[in-house]
Amino acid sequence: MQTWRLSVLMSLGLIVSMVSPMTVSYAEEPGEMVDGAGFTLFGTESIKGFDAGKVARDPVCDRSKRPRIAKVEPDEAKPGDTVVIIGENFGTKECFHTVTFSAAPNTLVDFTFRSDSTIEATVPDAKAGMSFVIIVAGGGSAQSKPVLIKSK
Repeated sequence: MQTWRLSVLMSLGLIVSMVSPMTVSYAEEPGEMVDGAGFTLFGTESIKGFDAGKVARDPVCDRSKRPRIAKVEPDEAKPGDTVVIIGENFGTKECFHTVTFSAAPNTLVDFTFRSDSTIEATVPDAKAGMSFVIIVAGGGSAQSKPVLIKSK
């Protein structure tokens, strides 16, 4: 059994024989073929470059606080109506991502970020029945209790 493990490790290159010296190849020029590594772009400057101003403006989102939906008011609405999603840890406007209704999962929902605990959303054109409201913020996602979507 030990011989089998040794041969597997040697075939994977995890054990190097002390008898033969190991040869390592490095790229001399950008875009050069290197044995064992394939095509390399070592030393090639980034296409996009670096923009310090863009990095400074990038929002810092608190990913440690999971969002939670306490309630959706009203709990019955028609497509086109506005509902208010109340909860906590929605984050900032820059870190808040999206609102979705489970009855219309592939429909973009118009929403307005009001605060860390309040979002207003327009009910999408969805089939009548019970639906969950799902939000995605910097700290993750949250789902509401069921909301009744009435027919138009």
